Amino acid sequence: MTASGKINVLLERLAEIVANGRKVVVFSQFVSLLERVEGALQKHFPEVPLFKLTGATVDRATPVEAFQKAGGAGIILVSLRAGGMGITLHSAEYVFLLDPWWNPAVEAQAVDRVHRIGQQKATFVYRMIAAETVEARVEALKAAKAELFARVVGELPDMSDWGQHFPSLRALIG
Repeated sequence: MTASGKINVLLERLAEIVANGRKVVVFSQFVSLLERVEGALQKHFPEVPLFKLTGATVDRATPVEAFQKAGGAGIILVSLRAGGMGITLHSAEYVFLLDPWWNPAVEAQAVDRVHRIGQQKATFVYRMIAAETVEARVEALKAAKAELFARVVGELPDMSDWGQHFPSLRALIG
């Protein structure tokens, strides 16, 4: 089976990243897509440590810890179901989201697995959206919904000084 255009682009991007000894997290909501990516990675980057975390992974801690502790380049493939909560992957600097998710909060939560407390480096996030596809329409729909929310609700206030907005909370905690 030939690789998809999306997998080919991923391989091109990863060539430079892993050559520079960087770590990468690749997310998809489709385990079957991750399996195709896994085969392509084993073929093109056999020397790069490869880890996998899906809903079928019984011991989630083992691949996460191995990825975190591996020196040099490394790639971990993570399904939406497995990566949604309870893991930290802050040794990575690159995140690839292979497909758009209907819920932007879930997508943000996936990225947060890398961009967390303990992350010492900049995090680069790539959303791989195929032009003129359902994926592109999903992204356009999400952008329209975000714009509508901003117009109806407006900008949310900066809550860093929560005590100014909720003085009764300050009295409870203080």
